[in-house]
Amino acid sequence: MYRMGLLGKKVGMTQIFEDGERIPVTVLEVGPCYVIQKKTSDGKDGYGAIQLGFEDYGRITKRTKVMPGHFKRSDIKPKRFLREIRIDDPEKLAAFEIGQELKANVFEAGQLVDITGTSKGKGFQGVMRRHNMKGSKQATHGTHENFRHVGSIGCRTTPGEVHKGKRLPGHMGAERVTTQNVKIVRVDAEKNLVLVHGSVPGAPDGFVMIRHAVKKGGTKA
Repeated sequence: MYRMGLLGKKVGMTQIFEDGERIPVTVLEVGPCYVIQKKTSDGKDGYGAIQLGFEDYGRITKRTKVMPGHFKRSDIKPKRFLREIRIDDPEKLAAFEIGQELKANVFEAGQLVDITGTSKGKGFQGVMRRHNMKGSKQATHGTHENFRHVGSIGCRTTPGEVHKGKRLPGHMGAERVTTQNVKIVRVDAEKNLVLVHGSVPGAPDGFVMIRHAVKKGGTKA
């Protein structure tokens, strides 16, 4: 299934009113995005896709040595945020050209989309906050100075080790997160703004990727 998408930035949250109802929305600056590269199934990559770039990077010397040549081939200014959109249909892939500009009019109000971003970092956290464990809230029955700890992590003599994936304290947040089936409330094509219902992963000014919903096919809610 063909799922079109764009790259953008989370501006912040606000609220709008429709028919007397208050709707919490997240404002996304989506585009303009530029087609940096095309990949075809009969080429060296072996699959069809377009690479999109968003937001000028400024001085190209700040990028790795391989990137200046990458942008020079497409004759486009260096971009901060790059992602690929998979397009397996050769006919739909042929509709895109290197250097083509894509704007927010790709989407329309009422569509369902999937939004991918990087969640806010929470630093090192214990198991109660990180994994919603109960903890030893009662101060009796042998509990001694361990009220928010994970408890026993052993597994007896056999196998005598801690299983992989055991939920333990550690770094929380700063992960790639996708929120699915988010409804688009409004689209401002002139300002390249998309207003979606509810929250979106990440902090303000964080980069996001918005695509037609994989479970709903980008249809309207």
